[in-house]
Amino acid sequence: MSYTSILADAADGVHRITLNRPDRLNSFNDEMHEELRDALAAVAADDMARVLVLTGAGRGFCAGQDLSDRAVAADDAAPDLGASIERNYMPLVLALRSLPVPVVAAVNGVAAGAGANIALACDLVIATESASFIQAFCRIGLIPDSGGTYWLPRLVGDARAMGLALLGDKLPAKQAAEWGMIWRCVPDAEFAGAVEQLARHFAAAPTTGLVMTRQALHASAHNDLESQLRLERDIQRELGRSNDYREGVAAFMDKRAPKFWGR
Repeated sequence: MSYTSILADAADGVHRITLNRPDRLNSFNDEMHEELRDALAAVAADDMARVLVLTGAGRGFCAGQDLSDRAVAADDAAPDLGASIERNYMPLVLALRSLPVPVVAAVNGVAAGAGANIALACDLVIATESASFIQAFCRIGLIPDSGGTYWLPRLVGDARAMGLALLGDKLPAKQAAEWGMIWRCVPDAEFAGAVEQLARHFAAAPTTGLVMTRQALHASAHNDLESQLRLERDIQRELGRSNDYREGVAAFMDKRAPKFWGR
């Protein structure tokens, strides 16, 4: 499908989606949301998919919501922002969290507002040293949405989450990595190569096991120890019957590189 506000391509199991409104720092509008829903559905439906890389065009990853779509004059009726979240941002976050392949956010520049939190919804975040994360909501009288109030305290703790949310300060990618908010920060000149290496790693990995690892880690946030041990038992039982497990053990015994089937 041909898109206007995103770019989407797939090759050798690697799907790439690029937010493509560089003149607006790739900020979200309704068209971008609609196209993202379609592109993510295509990834989920592709049995050959092994990984999704989400990035932005130009000098930014995503500046969040395009406020020109929500400009409100003093005498205008108040907009229903909850309806916008329910229609657009909730489905986007849930789709990213439930894709049957690992999802990598390649943050190539500023990630602000919903853009920052959409990145945090991905399984791994790799960013350039020049990138930054900004919880800009407080600057316009809103709360961090798109999962921001969920991710932040879990990733960086209550004190830092509160500071980021209430002050809206720019957090450099290097500091975000030091705080454990993102997985890795790399020099700008090495970014493209690092992202490609990561994509190729996942394209050859046991996809089903990785996705179930994600599910187990997410479940640990609300499970007690015994419940989590039972979940590990059940998932391990299922994965132990997979072709990828058989291949992984055989390759280990034969001292060779494994050839996984993925999904």
